[in-house]
Amino acid sequence: MLQMVIKSVSALFLDLIETLVIGISIFLVIYLFFMQPHQVSGQSMETTLMNKDYVLTDKISYRTGEPQRGDIVVVHAPEAANCPTGTGCDFIKRMIGLPGDTVEIKNNGIYVNGNKLEEPYINEGNQTLPGNFTRDRAITLGPDQYFVVGDNRMHSSDSRAWGPVSRDDIVGRAFFRYWPLKSAQLLEHAKY
Repeated sequence: MLQMVIKSVSALFLDLIETLVIGISIFLVIYLFFMQPHQVSGQSMETTLMNKDYVLTDKISYRTGEPQRGDIVVVHAPEAANCPTGTGCDFIKRMIGLPGDTVEIKNNGIYVNGNKLEEPYINEGNQTLPGNFTRDRAITLGPDQYFVVGDNRMHSSDSRAWGPVSRDDIVGRAFFRYWPLKSAQLLEHAKY
């Protein structure tokens, strides 16, 4: 009788371990190759994304396709952003300029290839000023360069300050806000 109980408990324990190992393996594969959660830290994407919101980042679509103007993307912070060493600092920004585009910041707006972008996601009264990198000049992006900015221009460290990011610096496209639950929704791609 005692042996049967020990065998049952052992079988249950092994089943539990097996289930945990399979679950953790599936989670790691999804996390490493398909999608990754990110927490918004700061005000740079308000009112589209708020501080402490959680989003899911699609890590596959840019392996099979190209980033699009208007996408909300997660990028590794460039050195010029001065993130603390070893923090793995990532930024969530909006894709504005694509390879070959000429981007200029003037007259409280962003001009891409000479045309001012209409940006309905920016709050009225929010100013778009040039940063150190874009002051008094237009920037023509190279074949592997992208220009990203925050929606809350007055509180965003972005390509205006530290220049374009490379394709290798793009982690993926933020596509779904899942926390807080009351704000859960797909993140819309801006159309220009």
